[in-house]
Amino acid sequence: MDPIAVATSLHRALEAGLSGSELRPLFAADAVTVEHPNLIKQSGARMTLDDMLAASIAGAGLLSSQKYDVHSALRSGDTAILRLTWTGALRSGEEFVAHIAQFVTTTGGLISSIETYDCYEPF
Repeated sequence: MDPIAVATSLHRALEAGLSGSELRPLFAADAVTVEHPNLIKQSGARMTLDDMLAASIAGAGLLSSQKYDVHSALRSGDTAILRLTWTGALRSGEEFVAHIAQFVTTTGGLISSIETYDCYEPF
């Protein structure tokens, strides 16, 4: 399966409001995410699949909606390289915007790793 299609299927699932175990079928069992330092996670983070799924549940509780606009996507072997803008609307009505460079590596049609550089606009 094309890594770009796999990566964007995660974005579409998150936009549809899926979280937690609903997302597990998109990932390899040993999947990890590396999030580089940004305004929200100043020290960055490294998360296992269980950490990612728990974070998706927490995020779903805070957000009324989220949108991923992919501006460009390239494939390098089993990796999708994406430039995108994420917009998240909090239940309070506040909106966050991040400009993101994301590297999504796949194995057997599943996400095995995500490395992300999130540049948030000031809140």
